[in-house]
Amino acid sequence: MNKINLHEVSEYVGQNIGIFHQKRIRSLDVLKLSHVLKRKNPYLFRAKHVLTAEQIVKSLVDAHISSNEETLFGDWLEGLALFINERVYGGWKSGISGIDLEFDDDGVRNIVAIKSGPNWGNSSQIAKMRLDFKIAQKTLRTSNSGLRIVAVNGCCYGRDSRPDKGDYFKYCGQRFWEFISRESELYTTIVEPLGYKAKDKNEEFAASYSQMINRFTKEFMDSFCKDSGKIAWDELVRFNSSAKYFFLVYINDSKIIYL
Repeated sequence: MNKINLHEVSEYVGQNIGIFHQKRIRSLDVLKLSHVLKRKNPYLFRAKHVLTAEQIVKSLVDAHISSNEETLFGDWLEGLALFINERVYGGWKSGISGIDLEFDDDGVRNIVAIKSGPNWGNSSQIAKMRLDFKIAQKTLRTSNSGLRIVAVNGCCYGRDSRPDKGDYFKYCGQRFWEFISRESELYTTIVEPLGYKAKDKNEEFAASYSQMINRFTKEFMDSFCKDSGKIAWDELVRFNSSAKYFFLVYINDSKIIYL
């Protein structure tokens, strides 16, 4: 086991946080209004007395962005955890399904499923993780029957006051970062470099976001608003929920509906 070099960790964060911002912006570039419209409940907008196209568009896009950013940043934090653990324990990205990290410590093989926060899944998803742990343990013992294996659900932020779950441990926030690094204050050390060039990157993101909101609002009005400007709720519900799939194509500004 090696002691973590905190300066090296800060350098890694500063050099790689741009990857997260690039993916955020790229996700906006490929997003389509039709995709987000089909994922949300049109009846809810009507029940909330939403009156403008921009209100609907912003609500749809903001919900998508929030969910997408959580996923993107979770993936980025997983990369950071792997980097740190490799430096301290020589850990590696696991090739076993459902397992993100493996490392050896004092004769024990730790298998880790990394999640963003403590409330990451429902009962079915947790049951799936437990099954993944059992399969991983069986796989590893096939090649080494005497191997001691500990399963861990590591969460990058948050708390869990009862880490011992019986067949696995759940370490959240400070406990998780200390578990993979043996550095008790690592969870606070990584905060500062996360802000590297954040202002510039967020301004770039804001520009892309504003353009997309304007573009989607126009597209929504062309497709789902009457000439008076009133929202055509029946058309919106049909697009979202009709048994017959259809999509809109524009040719020389004329709307053509394909069933």
